[in-house]
Amino acid sequence: MASDTRSLLRIDDLRVRFRTGAGTVEAVNGVSYEIERGETLAVVGESGCGKSVTAMAILGLLPKPPASIDSGSIEFLGEDLLKASPERLRRVRGNQISMIFQEPMTSLNPVFSVGNQIGESLELHRNMEPDEARAEARRLLELVGIPEPGARLDEYPHQLSGGMRQRVMIAMALACRPTLLIADEPTTALDVTVQAQILELLARLQRSLGMSILLITHDLGVVAETARRVVVMYAGAVVERAFVEELFERPRHPYTAGLFLSLPRLDGDVDALRPIEGTVPDALHLPSGCRFHPRCPLAMPVCREREPPLVQRAKSGERSHVSACFYVDEHPGADLVSLSKKGRAA
Repeated sequence: MASDTRSLLRIDDLRVRFRTGAGTVEAVNGVSYEIERGETLAVVGESGCGKSVTAMAILGLLPKPPASIDSGSIEFLGEDLLKASPERLRRVRGNQISMIFQEPMTSLNPVFSVGNQIGESLELHRNMEPDEARAEARRLLELVGIPEPGARLDEYPHQLSGGMRQRVMIAMALACRPTLLIADEPTTALDVTVQAQILELLARLQRSLGMSILLITHDLGVVAETARRVVVMYAGAVVERAFVEELFERPRHPYTAGLFLSLPRLDGDVDALRPIEGTVPDALHLPSGCRFHPRCPLAMPVCREREPPLVQRAKSGERSHVSACFYVDEHPGADLVSLSKKGRAA
């Protein structure tokens, strides 16, 4: 990827393997993308596609072994985090890069109060005295929209609703005023109303604090509401990368088209739904060539033989759109959504 001085974070050709007793799992295979200052970048894909593993690699949280980073770089503000010492990574985590995990009950400590958990981060990273940290923790709870924040400080995670716990996680993530916030499926376990509130909260906080957000999700509806650009991953690899409006207008990979066909329609026409046939490949036994070809309605013989490279499909000024698909190489004007719905190549 070409150098971009506006980039806050740049991931280039990242490859992560997990070596297990059953064999080697290629969890992330040559992933590249960048996040600009102040933007929201969404990473989309089914469970197991490598979205969260990439995020854990950014933070230096992969267990080694069994994980190993075999190649690539992760540059944050020009510094390659893969070459940073453990001490340096601890300073970056929380201070400059924070993460919200998808299930707050597994991330919050059940035996410590909310105030203690937020205050610990403030004392550790911002050198605050206990009284000062408690006052700041109260301000953070108020910032994320928790009613009666002073009373909530002394409550425990099990005493809060799912939406409240997620807001506490956001408050903890924001405690050290990070430059980059990684949100891993932040609304998955919440009902639709609370989802909308959390997404609006993140957007409002981003505008006021000027931070960048890496949003990891499988929900294209969430992407449409929140992101500026989107990266689509499948089986450990990036298959498409574009600005959101251009991706929604014309996806340039059959997997992305399949994701759109899997979305419920506003008119309630369930017959129009077209789930992607087959299953995600076993990470221990990935198919040859294009990893999507066993499920792809547009697969050609070459798709079984070679892995397609990422190719630029369109560029208007700075707005590039790339995808990895041999079918699109041969049929650049094809409507992939319509073709995938028919279940055959033109």
